[in-house]
Amino acid sequence: MDKKLKATHEGNLVLNDFNISAYNLPDGERVLSRIGFLKAIGRTGKAKGGRQYDDEFKTPIFLSANNLKPLLTEEILENSKPILFTDLNGNDSIGYRAELLPQVAHLFSVAYHKNILKPNQKHIGIQSDILVKAFLKISITSLVDEATGYQYEREKDELQKILKQYISEELLPWQKRFPDIFYKELFRLNEWDFTVNGIKKRPGVIGTWTKKLVYEQLPKGVLNELEKNVPKSNKGNKTARFHQLLTDDIGNPHLTAQINQIVTLFQLSDNMKHMWEQFERLKLRQSGQMELPFNFDEKGHTIEPIEKNTLSDFNRKLKKGLDYNPKED
Repeated sequence: MDKKLKATHEGNLVLNDFNISAYNLPDGERVLSRIGFLKAIGRTGKAKGGRQYDDEFKTPIFLSANNLKPLLTEEILENSKPILFTDLNGNDSIGYRAELLPQVAHLFSVAYHKNILKPNQKHIGIQSDILVKAFLKISITSLVDEATGYQYEREKDELQKILKQYISEELLPWQKRFPDIFYKELFRLNEWDFTVNGIKKRPGVIGTWTKKLVYEQLPKGVLNELEKNVPKSNKGNKTARFHQLLTDDIGNPHLTAQINQIVTLFQLSDNMKHMWEQFERLKLRQSGQMELPFNFDEKGHTIEPIEKNTLSDFNRKLKKGLDYNPKED
């Protein structure tokens, strides 16, 4: 076993009327107490048959049933190894990685709906279904950090670390970061004219989309720092692109990964409304419900006011809709 670490923060996490002791360890691990973990999924919190903690380093009793083995993954088995640590009072404690709870809840929920749980396991499946729905709205990491108070210290310290990793002190030479397919798919989803002239006249709303879909998905604070530090002319116009301020080893690779993810989302969508709905579902687990940021016509194409001199032929045909102001009704 690894050397015991002492918790840096601890608190009480209330989840579906169950109280779970939660901890932050100095290595960044979030831990839930063993007893609280088991009660949260509907077990008593006590090992049966005299099983000792050392034995559970093989497979925890709540995952050892034969009917569950087809659903076990290497990730679950790795995360299910108990963690021995000491609490703030110096007492020896045992717990599980916090991320194991949503993983186990998902496993039992799947088993429940596949009807492969035994009668004495079905109450765990029902409880797990409730947990799965809860974790769609907020991550277990956020719940632990809020319960222990670690989030406030984390936000203060980690923001500066992240900004140093992401923002380059000197502008990188301009490099094309957004592939043509990014814009081609945007135009397809709106049935806009993807020609040389059409691209030159592309609506300014694409900049808004790019910021929301890509730059806002970088760690908290990065976009604000980019907007603050991007060079501007005397007239206030940007003279460099955001990605030129990103570091080459961390910032730009993360940006590229996010762009690729969004391109894939574009390719799987039928129109812009469909795309935003899929994007919303992907974000639910992290930040809860978000509203679709634009209005859409009956075909699912974006209705967004834009400057007249940037209108494409397609958008001119929609001018009446684009000029619509609901406040005048």
